[in-house]
Amino acid sequence: MSINLTPHNIPQDSWKHEAGTAAAQLIEEGMVVGLGSGSTAAYFIYALAQRLQSGLSIVGAVPSSTATAELAGNLGIPLTDLDVHPILDIDIDGADEIDPQLNLIKGGGGALLREKVVAYASRRFVVIADETKLVPQLGQRMPLPVEVIPFAQTPVRLRLEALGASVQMRLLDGAPYHTDNGNVILDCSFPGGIIAPVDLEAQIRSIVGVVATGLFLGITEQAIIGGPGGVRSIGPSS
Repeated sequence: MSINLTPHNIPQDSWKHEAGTAAAQLIEEGMVVGLGSGSTAAYFIYALAQRLQSGLSIVGAVPSSTATAELAGNLGIPLTDLDVHPILDIDIDGADEIDPQLNLIKGGGGALLREKVVAYASRRFVVIADETKLVPQLGQRMPLPVEVIPFAQTPVRLRLEALGASVQMRLLDGAPYHTDNGNVILDCSFPGGIIAPVDLEAQIRSIVGVVATGLFLGITEQAIIGGPGGVRSIGPSS
């Protein structure tokens, strides 16, 4: 199969493409790989497929969404799951926001729960993004997604509002958006951003009916960032 993924929105898509291509070089022979979801992760998946075409062999890849599974399967990437391989060598995924400590907001595409499961099952978690995703503080540009079981959406909304959030139900074609897990997403905006993400994560996770938040805290080992100066790698507090 011939693979071609040409960036079409210059420059941001080209930066994503460069970051995804660079991340594919981290994959080594015989690895079990976590595959993220979203536009930047798609560039990585295409680059990984190209490396496999060139002779690299991996044990398998665990996709973090049905869309990722479909893309990777169509490209000939061997798929597996966490029942067969509960510990992954590396997970490569995108992010909506990245702070200087490599804490993240994820879930703009709706796959936050499975993305978090795959990330925590991996020995290494590497985030890839274009430089527009770098922020001094989480929550200043993007709302925080919170995945909630539908039965609990109204009481959870009230509890989130009591924490100071402006809450919007995520919609798709005018109806509530449902994740791959059948849940809904409440997008939470906090005036001034998220000042204490660790505390906020604990407070939200204590609400009965919440399944997961889009806060990924303290697990990112490396960020590969594409920008006008090329690709750079950063670590926590870089």
